[in-house]
Amino acid sequence: MSRYYYKNNIAGFLVDPTSFILGRLTENHEFALEEQQRNSWVTQIELLKVWLKDTPCEIIFEYSIPRMGKRIDCVIISDSTVFAVEFKVGAQLYENHAITQVTDYTLDLKNFHEQSHNRKIVPILICTNAADQTPFLEFYSDGIAKTLLTNGQSLASIISIAQGQSTGCEIVVDDWLSSIYKPTPTIIEAAQALYRGHNVEEISRSDSGAINLSKTAKAISEIINNSKRDSIKSICFLTGVPGAGKTLAGLNLANSWHNEDESEHAVFLSGNGPLVDVLREALARNEVETARDNGEKKKKSSTISKAKAFIQNIHHFRDDALENTKAPIERVVIFDEAQRAWTLKQTASFMKTKKGKIDFNQSEPEFLMVLWTDILIGQQLFA
Repeated sequence: MSRYYYKNNIAGFLVDPTSFILGRLTENHEFALEEQQRNSWVTQIELLKVWLKDTPCEIIFEYSIPRMGKRIDCVIISDSTVFAVEFKVGAQLYENHAITQVTDYTLDLKNFHEQSHNRKIVPILICTNAADQTPFLEFYSDGIAKTLLTNGQSLASIISIAQGQSTGCEIVVDDWLSSIYKPTPTIIEAAQALYRGHNVEEISRSDSGAINLSKTAKAISEIINNSKRDSIKSICFLTGVPGAGKTLAGLNLANSWHNEDESEHAVFLSGNGPLVDVLREALARNEVETARDNGEKKKKSSTISKAKAFIQNIHHFRDDALENTKAPIERVVIFDEAQRAWTLKQTASFMKTKKGKIDFNQSEPEFLMVLWTDILIGQQLFA
């Protein structure tokens, strides 16, 4: 469950044997190690040692972006710039899906990784058997560079060019590695604007009508306000038959309860991965379709990024909270489909056997999130 599998400065990386680095990667890998993955790591290690032997930098393998459920193959940090590197070992072409993959990593870093908010980030796709391309570093207004394509031969040149354009103070690597999840104010505003035109009623349809939803939202908002005023913690259980509008009520609350000036945030969590994907997809498609109707063009990938600001997978939330000792930024947490919640004993067993978290504290309350948040709204806990 480590935030990363291996890190070192270039001097340490060069002297560490490939077998040692591979051992660290294998030790931290959460899944069964396939031969293809092992061979890919060996190739990456050996090539990076050649390409970067004269380049001052820090190298991090398999960095997990907080709560995103994604690991970047390699992160290189040099001066004040972050390089997100995706390897396609043996690939002869720079395919669109691979370009999109590394671009999405970069957007998630910029939008949700606090230590990256004000940093320049360069996405790099390395296809080891493709023709190299002349590097041309071009940054957008948000500090993200246009994705660079290389077979790796020009990697050192890319970093050198970026160093020449470096601005701001040097990155403290340990601080960057342990950064908390925090959406930028821009992404919060975009998420709220996205949700105002939503059509998620088609997924979470409400037969109880808007009046009941309005009453429910008002009652829970009063509880939230009282909890904030009195500095207490509260838990609400929202029950109802399928189609009553529980998920929709939760989404409405998660989207509405944000106060960036006071660092207050809300999040909608679900252990149902397909539901999270469907909700994000529905919002994304709706915005793309609305833009098309208005004669505009939007990419669905950038729209989905907005939905990540308030719709998240609870397993990613849990893993990040256990890895980072800092409290999450959310003061309101909505847990959808809470009938799926495990008891403390089940959770402890899973974390020990599947995640290697052998020091999981069984004296903690069953809902660990209660320790960190002012409000936990569980839906259908006893349904």
